[in-house]
Amino acid sequence: MKNKITVNTQSSIRIGSEKIIYFDPFKISSAANDADIIFITHEHYDHFSPEDIEKVQKSDTIFVAPKSMEAALKKHGYSNLTLLAPGEKTAVQDIPVEAIPAYNLMKPFHMKKNGWLGYVITVEGQRIYVAGDTDATPEAQAVSCDIALIPIGGTFTMNPGKAATFINELRPKTVIPTHYGTIVGSADDGEAFRKLVQPEIEVVIKLN
Repeated sequence: MKNKITVNTQSSIRIGSEKIIYFDPFKISSAANDADIIFITHEHYDHFSPEDIEKVQKSDTIFVAPKSMEAALKKHGYSNLTLLAPGEKTAVQDIPVEAIPAYNLMKPFHMKKNGWLGYVITVEGQRIYVAGDTDATPEAQAVSCDIALIPIGGTFTMNPGKAATFINELRPKTVIPTHYGTIVGSADDGEAFRKLVQPEIEVVIKLN
């Protein structure tokens, strides 16, 4: 499954399985217009980019997003919406989806009251956790997953050290670091993170 996951700038993620799934499309270089499902974690410009959504969206694309983003989505004319509150579970095109709260503990950038999200989806029998912009919150620490994609760039989210501590406690089989090397964080953060993660957890560097 990990080989079917690609990571573009920031937390722009594509999963190319039976369904083509995008999370927070951003800085998309070419218009594939192949998305069966687009997940949006929150409203910041590097996660909710209508310009890039246009490059991956097709006529029947389903959007999954926080309920708190309903007005923003409808303002841009998006329909076929599945809107979730933190803690809710559903299925989208037969893919199980869990909405995990995503927020900062001590920073003002991602407030819990905003209702922003990470997601756990089950694809090909693998539970994949796309964390969104979050710290190591109690809800994040309670996630059970096989593959975790988590932010490590610091400033707005966890830095490599805090992210590694979180992953060493979460204990997925595989972790893919995101959200570093461009807007925040250094291109070297992925390797710094890898060195701090326990050796039995596979670290896969995907960020372009």
